Amino acid sequence: MRKGFPFPWLVVVWVIWFPGSPIGFAQSPVLDSLWKAWQDPSNADTLRLEAFDKIIWSKYLYNQPDSAFLLAQQAYDFAGKRDLKKFMGFALNAQGISWRLRGDYPKALEYYTRCLEIREEMGDMKRVAGSLNNIGLIYSFLDQHTKALEFYKRSLKIYEDIGDKPESAYVLNNIGILYAGHKDKSRALEYFERSRAISEEIGDKKGVADCLNNIGNNYKDQGKYDEALKRYELGLLTYQEIGEKKGTADCLINIGHTKRAQGHLEEAKTNYEKSLQGYLEIGDKYGIVNCYIGLGRAYSDQSRFQAAVIECHKAYALAKEIESISTQRDACKCLYDANKALGNTEQALVFHERMLDLTDSLQTEETNQQLERMEFQKQILADSLQQEEEKLRIRIENEKQLARESRRRNFAIAGGGFFILLAAGLFHRVRYIRKSKAVIEKERDRSDHLLLNILPSEIAEELKEHGRSVAREFDCVSILFTDFRNFTQTSERMSAQKLVEEIHTCFEAFDAICEEYGIEKIKTIGDSYMAAGGLPVPSDESVKRTVLAGIAMAAFILKRKKVQEAAGHTPFEMRVGIHTGPVVAGIVGVKKFQYDIWGDVVNTASRMETACEIGRVNISQDTYRYIQHDPLFKFESRGKIQTKGKGELEMYFVTLA
Repeated sequence: MRKGFPFPWLVVVWVIWFPGSPIGFAQSPVLDSLWKAWQDPSNADTLRLEAFDKIIWSKYLYNQPDSAFLLAQQAYDFAGKRDLKKFMGFALNAQGISWRLRGDYPKALEYYTRCLEIREEMGDMKRVAGSLNNIGLIYSFLDQHTKALEFYKRSLKIYEDIGDKPESAYVLNNIGILYAGHKDKSRALEYFERSRAISEEIGDKKGVADCLNNIGNNYKDQGKYDEALKRYELGLLTYQEIGEKKGTADCLINIGHTKRAQGHLEEAKTNYEKSLQGYLEIGDKYGIVNCYIGLGRAYSDQSRFQAAVIECHKAYALAKEIESISTQRDACKCLYDANKALGNTEQALVFHERMLDLTDSLQTEETNQQLERMEFQKQILADSLQQEEEKLRIRIENEKQLARESRRRNFAIAGGGFFILLAAGLFHRVRYIRKSKAVIEKERDRSDHLLLNILPSEIAEELKEHGRSVAREFDCVSILFTDFRNFTQTSERMSAQKLVEEIHTCFEAFDAICEEYGIEKIKTIGDSYMAAGGLPVPSDESVKRTVLAGIAMAAFILKRKKVQEAAGHTPFEMRVGIHTGPVVAGIVGVKKFQYDIWGDVVNTASRMETACEIGRVNISQDTYRYIQHDPLFKFESRGKIQTKGKGELEMYFVTLA
């Protein structure tokens, strides 16, 4: 799944230094002359490479990044054979940008790092600073914000040392973005203002406008709408003055958001429409989606729900095209609200379920990101601990040497002092090491807890130990399905908030029941709940425990129904179906892990649930065979029941004896 920029409302400054801006090389005659210069072997190698670099930047890098990567590799090989390190660095930098534009941040980091090594070897500090800033940007995309800040500050120090004010302003702006993403508004504002002051001093109008837009966002997020509008309007005037179309559209949409928050809906719509025209002109699809959503919400605020549906349908279609989960969710929320207000119950429910699924995806991704951040912090602590232990070892060796030298002059005094100092030093170092180990253990426990919320404990351990988990076949697994009766009709009589709260209450109880009986929750699909007994660790008791869990879930819903009816609320009614047989189970996904199961057993279990009666637990003949002699249960044969795609299947109602 494509991952979007973590702070989309902020204006990012990409510092990728290259001599001679590529913007002026878009015309065909100039490109023709550059191609000729590159292909002419009589030209100096440096002249040929300069021409080739300009071709890559002006023609391919931002339009065809995959082609740009291959051309940059050609340039790298050519420069490498001639030991022209400056141009090797240019090529690696372009390849890093290519990976970044294609959303592969680990690859981008690899190439930026190789570029940095060459530039450090050359002692080219200006370009070293540019590479450090680029690496900081990648770490921010990877949610490793401590690392990002480290590289930003290293870059900033170099730019300040060499007196490069434009680049210093750019890095200050990026540090402000980092703090804004962590909701540290005061620190973010401090860096934005520092960046703006430098940009004003050197006459960099675009830099000033970028900072004004970011400062406006900072105030808007704090609810200081008048202060935000002042900055947006100043930034807008500056962007328009210099002909900066992207910045103009960004300011207009932000003004639209602020006006809508103030309740000035006609002004909000006007600004959204102007912003939309700008984004359409430059082909910024992410901006276009957000304009459609803004218009849809403004129309909903005016109770013009049909117009809202039209705008949010456009947003949803384009959001799916660009694979943006967050904007798909926002568009579905808009479509749910508008359709519900229009009385289009079925459409409202469709988009409500999609919204819940997308929200789950975002939450899973957020959990994975949190795991990554925890692992990163653990690594920082581990590195720190290793460094402290090494310092302690060196200190002990040094003090031993001092003791030997002092012994020649005054053995008694020097020796005694040494051991006192050594004991004190060891005491403090040991105490520090113990504290550091305790912090590492705490972070590891938090990381493990999050991982166990996603995967079974055995699979989580396998994944941590080997980095992967192999799919397995299981001969005897009992699949349990639940489903609420007439969910669509029931949900029409409930508010969206109440609906979600009630589903959460039920599924939370089901989670506890699964834990009590030692079966694994697999997933939820809309209003359906799926669990399995007998995996990832097979057990002779798994069929029995799964049936007991199903009976407990049915009993909970019956009890819940009485409570809801007594309170005058609409209750849920539920069916439970169980089937037993062989399955294959394993992890789906690379970053967003999910433990899932496959096999015809799953389909049959679903048929058991569909053919069940309300408030009952329906089991297949295969499940019945495993527990038919267990005195805990009482069975009611239903004979053969016709099912979709499976023909007639033998079924039994089961209750506690």
